[in-house]
Amino acid sequence: MPEVRPAHVRDHPALVRHVQNWWGDSRSPARARELSRLLPKVFLQFFAGTSLVVEGEAGIRAFLVGFHSADNDTEAYIHFVGVDPELRGRGVARGLYEAFFRQAAGAGRREVRAITSPGNTGSIAFHRAMGFTLERGDREIDGVPVHSDYDGPGEDRVCFVRAITPPRA
Repeated sequence: MPEVRPAHVRDHPALVRHVQNWWGDSRSPARARELSRLLPKVFLQFFAGTSLVVEGEAGIRAFLVGFHSADNDTEAYIHFVGVDPELRGRGVARGLYEAFFRQAAGAGRREVRAITSPGNTGSIAFHRAMGFTLERGDREIDGVPVHSDYDGPGEDRVCFVRAITPPRA
């Protein structure tokens, strides 16, 4: 796998471009632009130290934007992950998640949380394979627990949690 490094604020324009390009195969250009709005610059201004980038000769190839909760010192959250379509299926996202787990555990965190849309079956399968548990929702869609209106009216989400263990002394 190419080099994994902490993210920097200067990475923001490239990450936004990558979201718009990498998701272009599954969304219209307008929907891909809308998706990129979930990644405002403020995330890298305040959480670059807990976010990760995979960089190779061709530039940024993958990224994970995550942070440690300011209100609960046992939790961390993975907000957005992107992998160049040419690298998908090669363990790059797994490597980013594992690096984030190690980092969060080293900072005393004991749980990592994430969310996705109910229709994102690939994300649901990936999180399950990574050891996440689906949190109980207020209803189910195709056997998946869903939290209705999680991000506003009609914006249902599937919520995940995964326990992580502290590094051995």
